[in-house]
Amino acid sequence: METTLTYSESTQEFLDFLKLERDYTTDTLDLLEGAKSRYLADLKINFKNSFESEYLSKKEVALLGVALAVNANNAVLRTFFDGNARQEGAKPEEVAEAVACASLLSANNVFYRFRHFMNKEKYNEIPARIKMNIMARPVVGKEFFELISLAVSAVNGCEMCVTSHEASLIELGSKEERIFESVRLAAVITSLSKVVY
Repeated sequence: METTLTYSESTQEFLDFLKLERDYTTDTLDLLEGAKSRYLADLKINFKNSFESEYLSKKEVALLGVALAVNANNAVLRTFFDGNARQEGAKPEEVAEAVACASLLSANNVFYRFRHFMNKEKYNEIPARIKMNIMARPVVGKEFFELISLAVSAVNGCEMCVTSHEASLIELGSKEERIFESVRLAAVITSLSKVVY
C-alpha cells in the first residue's frame, strides 16, 4: 500500500509561492521532506532572498530567471519566472530574448569551453561560424544582455565566456555587486532546479 507524504507547512508555503498545485511533488522533494531535511528551509530562504536586490530590479530578476530556467531545461521554473516577468512589465520580446540568450550561450559555452580546454592555435584559427546577430542590438539592452550571458555562462562553466562577459560588463559601467548578484541568482536557481522540476 502506497502512503502519501504530507508536506510541512513551510514546504507547502514555498510551493504556493512558486504557484504550484497542492498535489505537486517530485522524487527529490519527497526525499528531502520525508527525511525532514533542514536544507529545504535554506533553499526557501535562498530563493526568496534572490528577489530582494538593490542591484537588480524585480523585472531583471524575473528575466534572468527565465533564461536560467531555460538553461536548466526546467519547465516549472520557466513558467514561474515567465509569469513574474510579465507581472513586472516585461514585454513578450524581452522574455523571448531571455530564452534566445540562454539558447545562444549554451552553444557558445560548449564551443568556447572546447577551445579553452584544448588551447590549440589551430582551433583558435578556425572560424566559429556560430551566428550571434542577436548580440548586436538586444531588445533588453547591451548591458543586461551581457549580464544574462554571464549568468548562463557561469552555470555552464565556461571560463572564457565568463571572463569575456565580465570584462564587457565592467566596460559598460556595471558595478561588480550587480554582476555578483546575477551569479548568486544563477547559483540559487540552479540549486532549486534539482528539487523543483
